[in-house]
Amino acid sequence: QAQLVESGGGLVQAGGSLRLSCAASGRTFRTYTMGWFRQAPGKEREFVAAMTWNSGSTIYADSVEGRFTISRDNAKNTVDLQMNSLKPEDTAVYYCAATPLRSSRTRSSYNYWGQGTQVTVSS
Repeated sequence: QAQLVESGGGLVQAGGSLRLSCAASGRTFRTYTMGWFRQAPGKEREFVAAMTWNSGSTIYADSVEGRFTISRDNAKNTVDLQMNSLKPEDTAVYYCAATPLRSSRTRSSYNYWGQGTQVTVSS
């Protein structure tokens, strides 16, 4: 059974950094686009970043461009999200996801999801 498991969330002060990691198991996601989404309390789940299977293309939400970096290791079946210069508005549950489509920002195109990890940024 395919599974995505996030880790690395926590509490950090504004301006700080966190690195999230997502470990995939149960199948290979080597040919999938891997993405990160987030959901703040009372808000819709929103796209954060995605990387194609061969790491040839990355896309970011405007709100995190220049601060967050997505990376992946296909040999280890992992995808990471390095988050720098964190802001209180980055507070959310962060989800790892996978889609067979190329570079999608659309939540509905992702058919594998992790359980999420909480990121809290204090001001």
